[in-house]
Amino acid sequence: MVTMTQKDTNYRPKIALYEPDIPQNTAAIMRTCSCLGANLEIIEPCGFIFSDRRFQRVVMDYINMEKIKFYKSAKEFFDKKKNQRIILITTKAKKIYTEFKFKKGDTLLFGRESAGVPDKVHKMLDLKLKIPMENKFRSLNLSTSVSIVLSENLRQTKYL
Repeated sequence: MVTMTQKDTNYRPKIALYEPDIPQNTAAIMRTCSCLGANLEIIEPCGFIFSDRRFQRVVMDYINMEKIKFYKSAKEFFDKKKNQRIILITTKAKKIYTEFKFKKGDTLLFGRESAGVPDKVHKMLDLKLKIPMENKFRSLNLSTSVSIVLSENLRQTKYL
C-alpha cells in the first residue's frame, strides 16, 4: 500500500465532473474519491448548490470541500489541462475501458447526468472509453460509472 503524501497528489487519478446537475450523485462521487484516494475536479456551473441538504446528507464527513478543485468553466479546465491526459468516459465511445492502458495521474472526465458533454468537447478529445452495457439500456448512474472506471484505473496503476 502506498503512503499518501502531498507529493503523490499528481499521481493520483483525477475524476472530473462536467457541470454535474444531481447533488446526490456528486456527493456519492466525492465519497468514493475520498475513500479511494482520487482527486476530484468539478467544472462549473453546477445544477445545484453545495449547501443543498440532499448533497450534505450523502457526503457526510467524507470530504473536505477545500480539497476539491473547481474550474469556473470548461475553457478554464481545458486551458489548465493542456499537457495532461484527459480521458472522456462516454456511451458514444468505441473502446471499452478494460481495453485501455491507464497511467498514473490520468484525468477521467464524466459528463453531466442529463446531457453528457457537448459535441465540441467530444471533438477535442481523442481518448474516449465506454462501459459495455446491454443494448436496451441508455446509461448507468454517474456515481456507478465513476466507481467502475476508477477501480480499473487503480487496479492497473497499482495506486492502492
